[in-house]
Amino acid sequence: MELFWFIPTYGDGRYIGTNIGARATTPAYFRQMAMAADDLGYSGVLLPTGRSCEDAWVTASTLIPLTRKLKFLVAVRPGLMSPTLAARMAAAFDRSSEGRLLVNVVAGGDREELEADGLFLDHDSRYELTDEFMTIWRSVLQQESVSFEGKHLRVREATNFYEAKQKPYPPVFFGGSSPAAMNVAAKHTDVYLTWGEPLEQVAEKLQEMRSRAEKEGRSVRFGIRLHIIVRETTEQAWAAAHELIRHLDDDTIAKATKIYARMDSHGQRRMTELHQGDRSKLEISPNLWAGIGLVRGGAGTALVGDPDTVAMRMKEYEALGIDTFILSGYPHLEEAYRVAELLFPKLPLQAAPQERRDYQGEIIAYQHKPELKST
Repeated sequence: MELFWFIPTYGDGRYIGTNIGARATTPAYFRQMAMAADDLGYSGVLLPTGRSCEDAWVTASTLIPLTRKLKFLVAVRPGLMSPTLAARMAAAFDRSSEGRLLVNVVAGGDREELEADGLFLDHDSRYELTDEFMTIWRSVLQQESVSFEGKHLRVREATNFYEAKQKPYPPVFFGGSSPAAMNVAAKHTDVYLTWGEPLEQVAEKLQEMRSRAEKEGRSVRFGIRLHIIVRETTEQAWAAAHELIRHLDDDTIAKATKIYARMDSHGQRRMTELHQGDRSKLEISPNLWAGIGLVRGGAGTALVGDPDTVAMRMKEYEALGIDTFILSGYPHLEEAYRVAELLFPKLPLQAAPQERRDYQGEIIAYQHKPELKST
């Protein structure tokens, strides 16, 4: 497994759906998050995208010199940026980071937000544009001279003067549950991402993705985006889950549900259907809890339990073919440590955490004496 963490560039806190227990998410906080993830041994971090987030490219670029091995999963936004500009940005970032860029293709799912950014296309048309965007982006980053005329995009003799460090280009991640999205992913992605749905739903989606990729003469890897609530005991974990939504009122849930309803994202619809805005139906399969999705768009489910149980559930997803887990928890800085300390030892990680050693607690006076050399 590869384990990633999450940098919450839109806000963080101890409770969701409320300002109670909220904290300022500042550049200094993002630096703390990145340095902690790097030191703890996470493979990388995801930076979210959207108008409520700090810009992912600018933020990630400030974190390069503060980290050693940490990879950065950063979004390109077809329709909001040109494919040739996006290629130059990717090449520059990849060179600057010594090959630590991963690219997250995000077509968007909220028409109101997209129209505010100047993109007026329906769902399937956005994926047509994304297909054209990725065709140009991938070719230009392979140092080809590209002339392309499509329905949405056109370039003439486009070239990239500075190569990316990773060949043929930085790895591409792509999520999307609709047929249109999966068709584009089959052609262009290296890692297909799903949100945390029950095992049978994920198995069905992955098999569909494999079939579509095979028709394109390709194979893809798989990843999953999940929240984690892990504690020393199962009882403590479920208490923490319930505490997370303690200040969440029905009015806030209703407002969030209304926003989800206006979206044309198939993935968001699947997330909403898991809980239907009902607090009494939040454990949607063993240890998979949909409480976060009551008021958080996108990934809305968490694995809840003691370390052995959560590790077992993750291994069940791994058995379906998932090797990349993009995790998060509230508040994100403290939970990055908790997950590493409790869960890492239970998992078959692809790479051992950096500088892993025999940790000891606070030294008790007179019980730990350094060896003194006589001179």
